[in-house]
Order: sequence, then structure tokens, then C-alpha cells
Amino acid sequence: MKVDVFIPCFIDQLRPETALNMIKVLERAGCQVNYNAEQTCCGQAAFNAGFWDDAREVGEKLLHEVSNNNMVCPGASCVGMIRNSYDLLFQNSSYHNKYRQLQKRTFELSEFLVDVLKVTQLGSMLFGKATYHDSCSALNECKIKSQPRKLLKNVQGLELIEMKDCETCCGFGGTFTIKYENISVAMAEQKVENAMATGAEYLISTDYACLMHMDAYIKNKNIPIKALHLADVLAQGL
Repeated sequence: MKVDVFIPCFIDQLRPETALNMIKVLERAGCQVNYNAEQTCCGQAAFNAGFWDDAREVGEKLLHEVSNNNMVCPGASCVGMIRNSYDLLFQNSSYHNKYRQLQKRTFELSEFLVDVLKVTQLGSMLFGKATYHDSCSALNECKIKSQPRKLLKNVQGLELIEMKDCETCCGFGGTFTIKYENISVAMAEQKVENAMATGAEYLISTDYACLMHMDAYIKNKNIPIKALHLADVLAQGL
């Protein structure tokens, strides 16, 4: 299957190796991967901040850049933006049909592997204990819950342990982190403490924005747990 990949701007700028690992995973699953180097952003940052005209301009750029292939993204927040918020930006516009088609073809990595390709085992290998954080975007916007767990349970050597309040927000929420710093940090603290209580060595999620936020707290407090994106885990041993 030919697929396009959409790389969130924060992964492109801060952790490009996660994007490369997603491509490695997709190729292992039998996909022919295409990446348009001209792509930049889905418009979510501007949209959430209330700058809808700017978000629309960025979204139009993306709509011009996509092909007719399925598009896979290592971030549920971007997928949620395209699936849900593009309705508010482009409904009844000249882009109506194009964005509707894109919504049907856009998938987060774990749901594409499990729900579309019907793949749950890739030959991945990572030894240790791990716990999984359900991001708000994955749960509420994309209805992703079981897919990443099915993949993680088939990683050789990895023991997956559920933590308390795994569905509770980590406190990132984009500009929420800046506007309400004390609350945001306290939420990250609670999430990391719940992860540590499981005895896990790895804290895994589908959203790097959540991981980036929690990892900042982890490093600031010198806590012995490593934040990993699902793509980074699945690429281990391939």
C-alpha cells in the first residue's frame, strides 16, 4: 500500500528521529512511504489560539500538498484537527469536497496499523516495564484506546502495566501550559507519579506533545523513567 506521512511541526523541529522511526515501522508493515518535504503544519496551533484565518491559510496549504493516498501521522492531535476542526474552517467552501476526502484518509499511526492494515505484531523488541498514557486528543478526538495497547503487548520483552488515571490529562494542552503554568506542572507531576507507581521504566504515548511536557518535568526532577513515543518503541529491533 502506498501511504503519505504527515509529520507534526513539533516533531519535525524537536524530534525528527520519531518521524524516521514511523517510516521504518510503516515500511516494515509493507507500505511504500511518500513524504512531501514542502509540508509544514495542520494549522492546529493557530486554530486553538483563536487565529482562524491563519489556521485556514495553513490548512489550505496542506490540502494542496496531499495526494489521494492514505495519510498517516504520528500525532493524534493533528489527526483530530484535520478530522474535526477542518469542518469549522472549510465547510461549504470551495475546499469542501477536498477536505472531506482527506478526513476519510487521515489516520494516526496505531489505528492505521491495527484498524486498516490489521497488523498488531511487527517483530519489535524492547526489554523492560512500560506504562501507557492516553492523550486527550487520541481518546476524545480520534477514539483511540485499544490500538496502541495491542501493538505494545506484542513487543518482545516489554511488560505493559496500566497506571492509575491513565486517561487523565497530562497538563499540556498547547498554550494552557503557558497561560496556567502552575496547574500544568501539577498535572504533569500527578501523571508522572502515577507512572512511577507502576514500576515502569518507560512512559509511552502516541502524542509527542504530551511526552515533551512530561519529559520536561521528568528531567527537571531527575526521575528515572524515560518518555517514548509509540513509533520509537515499535522501531526497536527492526
